[in-house]
Amino acid sequence: MIFFVRFLKFLTSFLIAALFAGAGVAATYGLKWWRELPDYRQLDSLSLGAETRVFARDNTPLGTLIPKIGEQAISRTLVNLNEISPFMVAALVSNEDRRFFEHYGIDPYGLGRQVQRLAAGDSVQGGSTLTNQLIKNTLLLDEYQQARTPDRKIKEWLLSVQVERSFTKAEILQNYLNTIYWGDGGPVELYGIYSAAQAYFRTTPKDLTLAQSAYLTVLVPSAGRYFDYKAMRPLMKTLLGRMVEDKWITPAQMDAALKEDLQPRGWKVLYDKQGRITSAKLVDRTQKELKAVTTVRYPHFMRQVEQELVQRFGRDKVYGSGGLRVYTTVDPRVQAAVETASREATGLPPGATLAATIVDPFTGEVLGMIGQKLNGSAPPEAWNNAAQGQRQIGSTIKPLLYTTALSTGLTQEHREDDKPYSSPCATCKGGVYEPQNFEGQTTYRTMTIREALDRSLNLVTVRLADRIGLQTFFGKLRELGIPPNDGTGLAAALGAVETTPVKMAAAYAPFANGGLYRAPRYLTRVTTARGEVLYDDGLNPVKPTRVWTPQIAWLGLDMIRGVVNDLSAAQGGLAWPAKFGDWPVAGKTGTSNGPKDLWFVGTTPLYTGAVWVGKQQGGEMPINSYSGLVNGPIWRRMMELAHQGQTVRAFSEPPGIQYVDAPDQQFLPGVKLAVLDPNYSDAANTALQENAPPPVQYTESRYTSAYNDPRTVLIDVDRTTNRQATEFTPPENIVQRRVYIEQLPAYAPDDSPAPLTDEKADPAAVKAVRNQNAVPQIPEPKSAAPQPAKP
Repeated sequence: MIFFVRFLKFLTSFLIAALFAGAGVAATYGLKWWRELPDYRQLDSLSLGAETRVFARDNTPLGTLIPKIGEQAISRTLVNLNEISPFMVAALVSNEDRRFFEHYGIDPYGLGRQVQRLAAGDSVQGGSTLTNQLIKNTLLLDEYQQARTPDRKIKEWLLSVQVERSFTKAEILQNYLNTIYWGDGGPVELYGIYSAAQAYFRTTPKDLTLAQSAYLTVLVPSAGRYFDYKAMRPLMKTLLGRMVEDKWITPAQMDAALKEDLQPRGWKVLYDKQGRITSAKLVDRTQKELKAVTTVRYPHFMRQVEQELVQRFGRDKVYGSGGLRVYTTVDPRVQAAVETASREATGLPPGATLAATIVDPFTGEVLGMIGQKLNGSAPPEAWNNAAQGQRQIGSTIKPLLYTTALSTGLTQEHREDDKPYSSPCATCKGGVYEPQNFEGQTTYRTMTIREALDRSLNLVTVRLADRIGLQTFFGKLRELGIPPNDGTGLAAALGAVETTPVKMAAAYAPFANGGLYRAPRYLTRVTTARGEVLYDDGLNPVKPTRVWTPQIAWLGLDMIRGVVNDLSAAQGGLAWPAKFGDWPVAGKTGTSNGPKDLWFVGTTPLYTGAVWVGKQQGGEMPINSYSGLVNGPIWRRMMELAHQGQTVRAFSEPPGIQYVDAPDQQFLPGVKLAVLDPNYSDAANTALQENAPPPVQYTESRYTSAYNDPRTVLIDVDRTTNRQATEFTPPENIVQRRVYIEQLPAYAPDDSPAPLTDEKADPAAVKAVRNQNAVPQIPEPKSAAPQPAKP
């Protein structure tokens, strides 16, 4: 007896000690897990990797930028709960978590089953509530990669309680429906209800029928069920029966759903009058695939837009946070003109490709772009020579030099020698720089710079560059967005500068717009999927840079009009093939040494464009490849198509211009030169600079800050409301915007914002329907047990 009492005391003490030890171990691990938990509030602004949709200037869709998980592209578009069919919501709740509206993140019945499995030594199963599954697929996805471990389950339970206290049931459902994996979509993986509705039925989530909703819900546990439609029908029938039990639908609605002619994409299914399957055949599994880019319209332009978006907003913003809606500058009519000219181009040297672009000289907007030679219907190569290809620009640089010379006070009548030239050069062969004219032809005459530009003479050009000073010229090139390479000498005056066709078109635009430079633009407006404005060039315009006065810009324009019109083919004219119709044309050819690169850059009063021809990997082309005969016709063709239907107009001539007969009429017969009215002598406003070392490093600023206009004021704006920020606005939501003073009232913050109300606990689901045609209703929160407001 005494032994039994002692043994009982020992056993009691042992159990108490074990209980305390277990509690200590549990507390230790519980504290560890608690410290490792991610912040549940991330669900409030979780980046789920959503599609960014891109539109042309006429609001027609260009395509979709698809995010990736690792190396796999995914298709996901975030939608609100009110954009999803109530049938879909009801089916999901009945199938995945019938007590969703009754529990607080942890289902006691489901938890009991998990504890039993753990006690029996069995492996744990998937999350037993929708809240658990949401957390597994979002907050814990990176840490566990879907691994089924007790550690993950405990963290799910802890996070579920936090999420249910701070988020409404509707918010949890919405996030879950945007997160679910719905199978293989070919080039992309299908995530979220929008992609599923599009892939399987080519409809929107809001328009899903009861039968379609049941079908998609049965796919949730295993998307591979798609390949056995007959096996899915019993599962769908079971689900519909469960929805009747839960009073989401009526028996009549269930019968109607089972008799619906349901045809998932890729399947050909025949039914009898009772809705039983008589035949089911998978005819084309690719029919449910979604493309990584929903359209192949303008792929080079699309890639440039993507690059601009990532530079401006960051990759997370572009591919996450619900995606963006991007409105671009491309004009489908102008783009079609550029593409047609590319396809019709037949005179390219062997092995050569091309790039072409058209910009609006008055806005800097890129209206059309092709980065490769188009051949029939074959898609172009990935590399975009129009915006990425840095190529030597040859003689197309000369109008920029000659106009800079005019801005220092020289005139088109200024003369330079067309004779051999040499200057010391440490990096040149023999220590001397000795340029030559094309094909070594030298006139040994003193001539006007107008004639020299018409004939594109190198010897006159280097003398002119030497006269005004390289740093004077280089300073102007920097203003025009095409800075010279480090260490470049006089060879820069002949085109030993590398840039892209888009930037060359932008550099020529000041000839047509009165001397204003604007960096090329691809975007006009960017919003979030829910309409919050992130960028709007109409609200925050970028001030252009004045590189020349209107008068000097006109003198430069007069010179490149001469390149096109002064000399005929018989007289040695270089750019006459660019002329079309009655439109005034101005431009310049260009050829780099080799020749490796052929150019034509020019403008009309309406558009400015550039065409480059060369080999993709570099290398020389035949010596008889002439830019005037190769590029000129391509430029002419794209321009005449772009100008179709437009009223012919003239360039806008500024005041202060006079005209004189060109000297040496035997060389320039009938040509008149534009000169400055003496009263406008101040128009020549470029000061000469000494040839000092160039500035440390020139960095092009694509988007400059807003300019200081006395009619405007700079304000802080809450980009989520598009109103002035207040002391309560989160810092990450504040952006600066310059607005006209008279527009300030439109940005006034809300003077009586609605107070935040505490969210309340969810009630038991209200599942009864009033008639057989009713659709399921999401329950309203119940009044008992108030919850804290969402942080």
